[in-house]
Amino acid sequence: MTLVDAGGLGGTCLNRGCIPSKAYIHAASRMQELVAHANDVMMGISCEKPKLKLAGLRSWKDDLVGKLTGGIGSLLQGAGVKVVHGHAIFTDAKTCTVRLNDGGEQTYTAEHVVLATGSTEAELPFLRFDARVLSSTSILELDTLPKTLAVIGAGYIGLELGIAFAKLGTKVTFVEALDTILPQYDAEMTRPISRWLKQHKVTLHLSAKASGANKTELLFTDKDGANQSVPAEKILVAVGRKPNTSGLGLESMAIDMSGSFIQVDNQCRTSMRNVWAIGDVVGEPMLAHKGTAQGEMVAEIIAGKKRRFDPTAIAAVCFTEPEIVGVGLTPTEAKAAGEDVITGKFPFAALGKALAMQGGKDGGFVRVTARKSDHVVLGIHAVGAHVAELSGEFALAIEMGARLEDIAGTIHVHPTLTEGFAESAMSALGHPIHIKA
Repeated sequence: MTLVDAGGLGGTCLNRGCIPSKAYIHAASRMQELVAHANDVMMGISCEKPKLKLAGLRSWKDDLVGKLTGGIGSLLQGAGVKVVHGHAIFTDAKTCTVRLNDGGEQTYTAEHVVLATGSTEAELPFLRFDARVLSSTSILELDTLPKTLAVIGAGYIGLELGIAFAKLGTKVTFVEALDTILPQYDAEMTRPISRWLKQHKVTLHLSAKASGANKTELLFTDKDGANQSVPAEKILVAVGRKPNTSGLGLESMAIDMSGSFIQVDNQCRTSMRNVWAIGDVVGEPMLAHKGTAQGEMVAEIIAGKKRRFDPTAIAAVCFTEPEIVGVGLTPTEAKAAGEDVITGKFPFAALGKALAMQGGKDGGFVRVTARKSDHVVLGIHAVGAHVAELSGEFALAIEMGARLEDIAGTIHVHPTLTEGFAESAMSALGHPIHIKA
């Protein structure tokens, strides 16, 4: 087996996306906690106000990424995979020429081809990426902390990074074209995040459209159509991602496209025999764990096993403040699909573990949506500190076709956040224990 890779083992998530950004988010939360308690005296111990060295944070992030990419390299070597560092351009469905990173070219022909080229940040035509206009990748390469940051887009990428820099001490302003943040979630879910932004003096302009920039400001039109501007030492463009399908010679492969994405069936087969595509290049959701699952499936099919990609639901997480996790249908989506549903909600303010960790003051909760007739769980959503760690349990419950009684009847460890999931199921059944019915 030969793996051709131009941008670093581990792809976007490990090198430029999930891992680097979450490293910054974690560090930013630590910084905020230290600043908040800098003048406190506990057990006779006090500390001075902490100072941030962004270059040091960047170095720590790079070391973390290096350890993980090194581990992937060891795994590939152990599996007998030949790694070729370069960019592949196909001349037909099974033949490509690789322009090597260190110079020269090599040609390869294979029985099976798997396209897993990922995605890249979408750019605005009037704000091209440069030293000041940053992508979600380049903002994590800064050596000094900007005093002001304007973020275009209040989706999950913009909010995650914008909130992190706000915690580090930057004055952050969001400009979002839609009338809400995180449009994939309902208002009940996003309300705690909006509250955090307001409490920490992070300015949010909704129904506003960026139009350009001068030397010191981002220019935009507000919801009333009036021209406005905000200070912007740096500008983060976070308006989405696009699949990496150009420059590969896909037209020479004669595979079918679905818009800008590669068209595949439920086994990730393209229109050409033994040519497969996985991950971001095949469409939403553009999530690393989806691509990984598809890759594992394709490997098993090539090895002769019978598989298809048909998950009941794929969990999505926003590492905002507080965090959001969603699996399956919201109550509104379920009703729109013709379902008669019941819901149960349990606030983290009533949960010991949440109180111990964050004081239970972030407005977080777990909400479960189930079919009324048979109590089968259709969706699970949560917002609150560290709820990302519940995503696996939520996904498993829906994938296994759990009913409310299954969740409520499973003994959940005390004290953990998972108790909130069991309590939400009990609430939906009409007999919660730790809140009033």
